[in-house]
Amino acid sequence: MTRRSVVAGIAAAGAAAALTTGTPAAAAVAERALLPADPLLHLLRRATFGPSPASIAEIRRLGATAWLDRQLNPSAIADPVADGVVARLPLARLSIAEIRSRVTAGTLKQYSWDPMWQLGFAAVARALWSERQLLEVMTDFWSNHLNVTCPQGDVWDSRIDYDTTIRKYALGTFADLLKASARHPAMLTYLDNRFSGKDAPNENYGRELLELHTVGLAYTEADVKNAARLLTGLTVDTATGKYRYDATRHAVGAIRVLAFQHANATAAEGETAVLALLDYLAMHQATARRIVTKLCVRFVADTPPESLITTLIKVYLDNRTAIAPVLRALFTSAEFAASIGDKTRTPLEDLAATVRTLGYGPAASGTKFLESLYGMARDAGHAPLFWGPPNGYPDVAAAWASPSGLLVRWNLHLSIAAGWWPDTLVRPANLLTGMVGPLPATYGVLIEKTAIRLAGIAPTPQQTAALAEFYGKTPASPLKAGDPAAGWMYPYLMGMILNSPSFALR
Repeated sequence: MTRRSVVAGIAAAGAAAALTTGTPAAAAVAERALLPADPLLHLLRRATFGPSPASIAEIRRLGATAWLDRQLNPSAIADPVADGVVARLPLARLSIAEIRSRVTAGTLKQYSWDPMWQLGFAAVARALWSERQLLEVMTDFWSNHLNVTCPQGDVWDSRIDYDTTIRKYALGTFADLLKASARHPAMLTYLDNRFSGKDAPNENYGRELLELHTVGLAYTEADVKNAARLLTGLTVDTATGKYRYDATRHAVGAIRVLAFQHANATAAEGETAVLALLDYLAMHQATARRIVTKLCVRFVADTPPESLITTLIKVYLDNRTAIAPVLRALFTSAEFAASIGDKTRTPLEDLAATVRTLGYGPAASGTKFLESLYGMARDAGHAPLFWGPPNGYPDVAAAWASPSGLLVRWNLHLSIAAGWWPDTLVRPANLLTGMVGPLPATYGVLIEKTAIRLAGIAPTPQQTAALAEFYGKTPASPLKAGDPAAGWMYPYLMGMILNSPSFALR
């Protein structure tokens, strides 16, 4: 879904197609006018899965700097709501040993996908209700960068633990994260390195380590073959399912990958040589460019400014791959401040932002509502962790541009807002007063207050008139307590505003 297609489709949503896009310059101005210029709301839209009433109040109380400091230290943030929901998903928190012990005890079938399904449900819960929003955004970012598809049969016992590993290093250093991923059973299984040995090195992980995880296309086939040889011996213990280094399977001999060289003279030093290669790759100039460019695509624009990329490469290298300084420099940059309107929400972000802006809470018990929300994300093509290829979900608008995908989003907006599905989320007893307070005097005021509450910006007069016409009224028409627009038809107004281009932009 591109911003152009959203703008073009606004009339179909019943939300008033009154945006002028005559010239390219005028179009850019129109798009930026779809969002408020408020820098605090801009930071919330990018550094979280969407502003919620509580997060807006918090950032206005703390200010941008203190809010960002707090988010960069997630261990200090209490997270009772998300923790409470995730606690209902006991399989989503099991270690490799715990999953295997349940199989031994007969309470879980070998190769069961149930733990992995629960991990997907937990990802939805955290995106919607966690107070540690930046951690969740970065966990999602790294889960795509170092993708291991979930659910996937071969990682039945290790995928839950892999998520724990990603989460542990999500705001640490990329070097530590890369080394943890390289020695994790899920990655070693997913990209076949557990089956690689000196007699027949498997090149899958060696290639993706270079092309996807680190330097991009700045490698040769010789680099792939040498990396694959060096990575032999990194495997999985079949008895425990845990990582181990098997020196008997390691290919010895001098290695050169890009400018990295190692004698690799004995099998005993193979693992040490691998870790040295990973440190080298993490600090490589091409890796720095790849990582900061992907961060800029995630947080700034689909085509980010080169000036910001250049600045952040230096920050990344000066801080020896530490991610927090890069994020701090990104979010406080002039380029970030100027990027309002330059990103479009992916389907998962749209779903999360819908629940967050509505301020709806999780159901008091059970997990059916999570399964429903996960199903909505899956219907939109963006179930968390579910991407099949090793490159992770795309993060640019063009990848999600389809009429059918847009229709799925519009349907979920109304379904969630009205409480049709899932029907157990905690909502205000009276939707209208819960959203905008006392009954507005006119339809125009109702529309304006609802739009500001849900999308953060008032509609234009033309859009307000079109929305009022949906009810057969004008903006000046008096609103009465018994009017359908104040009762059973109010969710339709909510849905149309959530369908608007203002809400589609991140």
